[in-house]
Amino acid sequence: MTPPPIDLRKFAERVGSWLGSTGPESDVVVSCRVRLARNVDGLPFVARMDATQAEDLCVRLKEELVAARLDGETQWVSMAEASPLLRIVLRERHLVSRDLAPSEDGQAALPGRAVAFGASETIAAMVNEEDHLRLQALASGFDLDRAWQRAQELDQMLEAHVPFAHTRTLGYLTGCPTNVGTGLRASVMLHLPALSLVRAELEKVFAAAQRTGLAVRGMYGEGSRAAGDFYQVSNQITLGRSEQQLLEDLKALVPAIVRFERDLRTLLANERKAALQDRIQRSQGLLRTARALQTDQALAHLSTLRLGLELDLLTEPKLALLNQLGVQVQKGHVQALAPGEQSATSLVEASERDKMRASLLRARLGARGG
Repeated sequence: MTPPPIDLRKFAERVGSWLGSTGPESDVVVSCRVRLARNVDGLPFVARMDATQAEDLCVRLKEELVAARLDGETQWVSMAEASPLLRIVLRERHLVSRDLAPSEDGQAALPGRAVAFGASETIAAMVNEEDHLRLQALASGFDLDRAWQRAQELDQMLEAHVPFAHTRTLGYLTGCPTNVGTGLRASVMLHLPALSLVRAELEKVFAAAQRTGLAVRGMYGEGSRAAGDFYQVSNQITLGRSEQQLLEDLKALVPAIVRFERDLRTLLANERKAALQDRIQRSQGLLRTARALQTDQALAHLSTLRLGLELDLLTEPKLALLNQLGVQVQKGHVQALAPGEQSATSLVEASERDKMRASLLRARLGARGG
């Protein structure tokens, strides 16, 4: 049975439950993610597959993932059938990568590419990206164990029906050598506005991560830049390390970053309170009144409001709403949520999206909003 197609507007109106700010240390740690790279035994890696092999494998994996009833009922999206706008929305929700879902008009997705996910979006599976399967699990706040448990359960369920490529000496075989072994990449999304204001201190965090074999990247991982003071910390290698060792590396470093960020927030609040209050009020006023805003501008001002909440210099809007808006102000969501644009398949001009973004923020953060 094929799941019903996505209603893009309704889909964009909500975000995954992992953005609900309910997890541990959620004032600094937005979420944790565990991703597992897996390939089906006996088949070429994705880079060597022909179109027929890719499509046949996609059909096979679709049957297993739909039968698994992720979060109660699996949602399945074929990249070949998805509009460019839907592909962008899926990327903005961290459900697919840029490689899996090209979004430019006229650029077709490669054969056999798809994504499966559940209603809460805490578990998902990309099909035929760099590997045959990229299994992903998310958890709110600093809860790596829960994310790992979710990923492990999906992995074990699928491996009972689909044999994965694996050797005794190397572990799981993957398309990229850096993923060989456990195939595990774990990452933690952090909001670091205080460290971002003191660049020299932020550089110390980057250096500490590198010394422990971790990488600090932007909002969307490898190849992306920081936006809204959000950073991802993740492991760089998997070969020769167990899953628990890789998770422990993050568990050792992230609490130190959290303490560093909190201490610096307190210092800024004590020594620069008037300047911070002015900055927060300016951001609040601009978000409530602007007629056009670019994505980076919106994210920067939302970050300032989030800092104000975390320092008790603001009482509203709620943190969960700011997390939600952090997704919804991005270009795909902005267009999907705009009146009259929900059926559009192609992106409108950037200047028009800037007006849509400002309108959305005025509606959500107006004087009576929040």
